[in-house]
Amino acid sequence: MNMQQLPLEVRLSDHAVFESFYAGSNAAAVHALQQASSLNRLAVIWIWGSEGLGKSHLLQACTSNAHSLGYSASYLPMDPGFGLLPEVVDGMSSLDLICLDDIHQVIGDKRWETALFGLFEGLKVNGSRLIISAEQPPAQSAIRLPDLASRLASGATYRMATLVDQELLKSLQHRATWLGMKLPIETASFLLSRVERQTGSLFALLDQLDKAALAAQRRLTVPFIKSVLDI
Repeated sequence: MNMQQLPLEVRLSDHAVFESFYAGSNAAAVHALQQASSLNRLAVIWIWGSEGLGKSHLLQACTSNAHSLGYSASYLPMDPGFGLLPEVVDGMSSLDLICLDDIHQVIGDKRWETALFGLFEGLKVNGSRLIISAEQPPAQSAIRLPDLASRLASGATYRMATLVDQELLKSLQHRATWLGMKLPIETASFLLSRVERQTGSLFALLDQLDKAALAAQRRLTVPFIKSVLDI
């Protein structure tokens, strides 16, 4: 899949599709997101959990999936590093799907909360879908605007669970297969024992190893990984 250009130079990552995501304990949340991004009907979904659980991946996957089905959709990262202003959502209620990533980054800002309330009301009128990610559930998010708080809490809420070791191994192997590689269980276990155990960090390493293996025409063995990562 080619990288898709979105408004404001926000891009979807090539790897951020449902096919590359191992659901594990989060199967119910992933299924709900797939449904919401596939069906043209009103839906509000809030997923929450700590950093590194794949929330951004899933919101971008929702956007990509909606695009592939011919729906209008936009992914908006709320991280201040992207420099988005509240006015960015003006007129976006006409879209079929909006994905707001890391909404906790703007909660408490009066201008943002007012803009998001207007966006929600417009999406509701148009029967559109709103998918949100945050570090906390709606009830614990300290939203100052009561009307916004009640509306964002009106949909389905899913907590993203941390994958246990066996699920992390399967997740690594699933991602490797999606990349077209074979990752033996002993190699995956070695990686887990030597590097940070967040899925984002693990997948970044896997991408690095994929490029190195292609360049060297080598398999992903433990000795090869040691040589590439110098561990």
